[in-house]
Amino acid sequence: MFQNPSDERRRQLLEEAKTIAVVGLSNKPERTSHMVAAAMQNAGYRIIPVNPTIAGETVLGEKAVASLSEIDEPVDIVNVFRRSEDVPPVAEEAVKLKPKALWLQQGIVNEEAAALAKQHGIEVIMDLCIKVDHALLRVGKK
Repeated sequence: MFQNPSDERRRQLLEEAKTIAVVGLSNKPERTSHMVAAAMQNAGYRIIPVNPTIAGETVLGEKAVASLSEIDEPVDIVNVFRRSEDVPPVAEEAVKLKPKALWLQQGIVNEEAAALAKQHGIEVIMDLCIKVDHALLRVGKK
């Protein structure tokens, strides 16, 4: 049975992270993905928007890419805003990036994707909002 890392471990991941690739980030400010990414950016993280429908556009001051495979720099956390059933291909791409964590937003659970990521040494957080965790865990960001 899957279990998320402890509060302390999630706090540590968030404190050590610098770059978050946000899969499914919308360019619409009223969308949850946009609000969460903006909050994380305001907390000091670099956000890389990942969404094929807005690839090439600038969102939150960063150029959007179509997929994780287009990112050629270190990513600490891959934060996912996609339907649960759409997560396995995201996990397959994430494995190649070697982030410290694959973070599936609130309401998103996929055991297959979690198992794949864990096999490659990537920590997995499922069904939790990264922004809410950041606030609740009182992360002291650089």
